[in-house]
Amino acid sequence: MSLSTHLFQRRRLLLLCAATLALHYVAIDWVGGRLAAQTHRPSPLPPSLMTAQLRLALPKHVDTPPAAEVQPLPPAAQPAPKPRSKPAPQPAAEPAPPAAEPPAATDSSAPTASASDAATAADANAGAGAAQAQTGTPPPPPPNAAGATPAAAVPVDAAPPQGMRRYKVNLPPSASFDMDVARVDADGTKWTGAAAMTWHTDGSNYTASLEAGISLLVTRVNLLVMRSSGTIDDFGIAPVSGTQKRARRAETATHFNRDAGTITFSASERSYPLMVGAQDMTTVPFQLGGIGRADVNQFSSDIDMQVGEDKEANIFRFQLVGEEELETRMGKVVTWHLSRPPRPGSYSSRLDVWLAPGLNWYPIQLRNTEASGALTTQTVSKITMTESGK
Repeated sequence: MSLSTHLFQRRRLLLLCAATLALHYVAIDWVGGRLAAQTHRPSPLPPSLMTAQLRLALPKHVDTPPAAEVQPLPPAAQPAPKPRSKPAPQPAAEPAPPAAEPPAATDSSAPTASASDAATAADANAGAGAAQAQTGTPPPPPPNAAGATPAAAVPVDAAPPQGMRRYKVNLPPSASFDMDVARVDADGTKWTGAAAMTWHTDGSNYTASLEAGISLLVTRVNLLVMRSSGTIDDFGIAPVSGTQKRARRAETATHFNRDAGTITFSASERSYPLMVGAQDMTTVPFQLGGIGRADVNQFSSDIDMQVGEDKEANIFRFQLVGEEELETRMGKVVTWHLSRPPRPGSYSSRLDVWLAPGLNWYPIQLRNTEASGALTTQTVSKITMTESGK
């Protein structure tokens, strides 16, 4: 084989290899472009939002002593009416004195002195009654006939204690909540409806409300409307006033008189001592959420709080039932379930609250089980953060 023929074959082999490499490169580039086009092709479906569910370890339960009983304050005594002065007894008839001798001056002045003494004693009793009405303490016992106070006075009951267990509280940010309502009457009749709940705070003051109703053909009937307003202090929510309006009932108001240290009601003349951390029915779920948000270990023992509603201010005891995953229109939500079982002599209904640790410890579901067996469940379907809650 000549040298020229050998060189030609070598050149031909090199060209063939180069062409093969070029074809491979073109093929790889074409396939890569097709895959990239498929990857970045816009989808006609809306993008899904992936949310992380916060799961916290449940604290170990610690036995809690029985909740304290809070008795109503004794009614303020009304001022005692002034007793009518009795006329002094007339002296026995005596023989008429001689005409020239005037009657003794002491005979005419005796009745006047007795009436004056009686009026003075009545004024003292009235003043003591007024003092009792203002201070809530009974007046000192009246002096005996000799003018001395008895040595053994009746003991006065001490006022109920003002202290309660203190909790660390970190209240959730402001938000509004759309809720689905499902009610089952005691006879099994089922109803559906909607509710709206709001929570707004600027860090110093707050307002909260809940309006729940059921749908009836072409109309809507409110089952419950509650509103509350007040301040924020070192122990969380500090209501000043709260109102409740239930179906077919008049609206009632509860007043938290912090200067006087009492809780009073528009529907009752009762009053209760104002305990630390006292709440009304509107603020209970948000106060519980603030307790969990501050320190979950506080739920290791039962949560006691005084709650004023309608005509009474009882101690509510909430117990941590456990972690539960709820099905909502927002998807599955991990919650902590707290329950206040019925308490004979104080309240006959059961109240359940589900808080979401992954959603600022907001209340996601509320359920009230009445003594008759009627059940009302409110489940959050949408949460809207308000401006102060961003």
